Amino acid sequence: MTSTRNRLYLLLALVCTAGYIWLFINLPNAESSPDVCMIKHVTGIPCPSCGSTRSITSLLHGDVTGSLFWNPMGILILLIMLIAPVWITGDVLLKKQTLFSFYQQFEKTLQQRRVAIPAIALVLLNWIWNIHKGL
Repeated sequence: MTSTRNRLYLLLALVCTAGYIWLFINLPNAESSPDVCMIKHVTGIPCPSCGSTRSITSLLHGDVTGSLFWNPMGILILLIMLIAPVWITGDVLLKKQTLFSFYQQFEKTLQQRRVAIPAIALVLLNWIWNIHKGL
């Protein structure tokens, strides 16, 4: 169990670090950030998370409306990027696994039909929104 917890924490820390580096590189020129979406390059259709960088940078500049326009998932991504490192650090220092327990419970909750179907519908609606606005 500890090994699985450590892998989750390491993965989250690496993803957050990569996200911070990507934001640092793109923060000054978010409107012209490079298009790195492999799905869009291969199919020509934006994925559900296309526009997340622009969404987060809009949010960091105080433009909530712009953030929602680019991609509503950007707000969730930014919250995770802000909370996860603090939560991981607290768990490691206090030798606890509260984030891991939360993750396991969240995963169980997402597997329930009454939660999974609306969650999938929201992602699909976001994807349709991305396609409609021509990201």
